[in-house]
Amino acid sequence: SSGINAEWPLRPGEVLQTETVFTNVSRGEVAKSADLKKAFNTDDMKTICVQILEKGEFQLSEKERQSALNAKFTEIASNISSMCINPSTQRPYPVSLVEQAMKDAHISVKPNKSAKQQALEVIKVLKESIPIERVKMKIKISMSSQDSKKCKDQIKGLFLTIVSEDHDGQFEMVGLSEPGNYKQLAELVGKHSRGKGMCEVIGVEETAENVVFS
Repeated sequence: SSGINAEWPLRPGEVLQTETVFTNVSRGEVAKSADLKKAFNTDDMKTICVQILEKGEFQLSEKERQSALNAKFTEIASNISSMCINPSTQRPYPVSLVEQAMKDAHISVKPNKSAKQQALEVIKVLKESIPIERVKMKIKISMSSQDSKKCKDQIKGLFLTIVSEDHDGQFEMVGLSEPGNYKQLAELVGKHSRGKGMCEVIGVEETAENVVFS
């Protein structure tokens, strides 16, 4: 990230541990006056500190970096949970179980690569230790046409592909969806049909491992 959000005028002493400019802080090497003038057109350290705060890039602390990696680790696990099923149960794995499998497989997070892309790579590794398949679920929705009016668009939005749609007295839709959307579809149908509608998995289709759905 460049720059730092703050109210100006900024007092460097309020956000910096020191107003000294180093070339190597871990070795305590202070920047030379000539180098500062060449880079900043001044050797006044307070002025240079303000320039760095306004326009420079700041480094994450080790704690912040670890927190960001942990968040991406969970995001990868969440993506895997939404894209895959346990072929024995035909249901998605809970995120916590995916996280544990990732830890057992010693998966390391790449901070500059998207979670979805890493999820596809991790699935291949997890196949060596747990039964897991990348699939699309074929889901059938049934509810009264009246009830469907309030949630039809939301339901359609959770399908990757609509296979069939029928409005003849009863609203019925069959489509392909990511496994992670099943719970949301079931909740939508249950809520708007007051428990009278149905949301059922009628099959699964294997998905090419490298396909990324938006």
